[in-house]
Amino acid sequence: MTEERLTIPASATKRFFYMIAIGLVLLVAGLIIAANFSGGHGEAHGAEAGHHAAGWGQRLLANLWMNNVYFSGIAVVGILFVAIQYVAYAGWSVLIKRVPEALGSYLLVGGVIMLLVFLVPIIFTGHNTLLHWTDHSLHEVGSPNYDPIIAGKSGYLNITFYTIRMVAYFTLWFLFFKWLRRESLAEDLNGGLDHYNKSIRLGATFLVVFGVTSSMSAWDWVLSIDTHWFSTMFGWYVFASWWVSGLAATTLTIIILKQMGYMKMVTSNHLHDLGKFLFGFSIFWTYIWFSQFMLYWYANIPEEVIYFQERLGGNNNHYTWIFFFNLFINFAFPFLVLMTRDAKRQMIMLKIVCIAILIGHWFDFYMMIMPGTMGGESGFGLIEIGTALTFLGIFLLRFTKELSKASLVPVNHPFLEESIHHHV
Repeated sequence: MTEERLTIPASATKRFFYMIAIGLVLLVAGLIIAANFSGGHGEAHGAEAGHHAAGWGQRLLANLWMNNVYFSGIAVVGILFVAIQYVAYAGWSVLIKRVPEALGSYLLVGGVIMLLVFLVPIIFTGHNTLLHWTDHSLHEVGSPNYDPIIAGKSGYLNITFYTIRMVAYFTLWFLFFKWLRRESLAEDLNGGLDHYNKSIRLGATFLVVFGVTSSMSAWDWVLSIDTHWFSTMFGWYVFASWWVSGLAATTLTIIILKQMGYMKMVTSNHLHDLGKFLFGFSIFWTYIWFSQFMLYWYANIPEEVIYFQERLGGNNNHYTWIFFFNLFINFAFPFLVLMTRDAKRQMIMLKIVCIAILIGHWFDFYMMIMPGTMGGESGFGLIEIGTALTFLGIFLLRFTKELSKASLVPVNHPFLEESIHHHV
């Protein structure tokens, strides 16, 4: 079996840099407009939810945080997908495994950005306004800002332990990415079963690591924004959104590569399986979404339903359209479009659905993060578009560079023949 190497055209790399440049220009323009519109004032208190709502500075931090959580999730899901294939002794996915394998390359950048966005405001101001609990006065008995609920969580939600956890998540994820990638590339050179068997052991270990760190990172990076609110399903909810986004990114990349003339041995049978994953896990995400929403709606306890009141009605009605758009684009659209067998096997249909899912789950994270960080002060404009384009450009630069480092076909994988002759 001969290698098939991806060559990234100089024009494609330029486009990624242009994307970053355009994103930065839009971001700066949006910040200037927002600063002038707010007249330089930004700090306000969201009395109902107990959050700091701010102007352009807070909006910038919130967008940096949200986009990095989103793209870091897609990156770690690539490692998870590969690990699952090894542990399951899967043969069908061998021809496509190099795509999710390369997604994890963003994690190094993601970890650095995450630490900077968290720690820089704390270094200069003493706390990070994205995360209400970082305000020291909330923990001090006798302080007018003392909050017994937040103080009670201080054993877990404190700046030192939070930073240690953040470093641990990204370090573990990136190490497993490097280890699995190293074994995969060594297999291309040496053949045999040693590298494959070692990859199985690495994959099984990573599943345990991911099971713990994915939920904890969801609590830390998203749930702790709404410090008073809690949900025992939240780790699953964030995972479902990350997982289906990662599947969409993988499928979209494979389709684009095929359209460019690569991955010739990938057939409609492989696309069919990916389409079934997208279809099934869009329903899974909806199941988690509805289960969480329905339980709170049915109980109707004030301190629990405030999370949804912030996102559905009240003083922040500009979130309402996103709330319903979220359900349409992440459930109804992929469910209806991918219902038939033929749709799951057609590149154009899968391409449309993948793009919709990636946009839809970006909005899903917008709905998780923006109401808690910005309250009624958020919006959707140049800042949001510019930040998203900048992160997308950085992500694509890292991803494509990693993808081009090795053959797209793992030539010595023991199940390669099974994948070539895969039929459903």
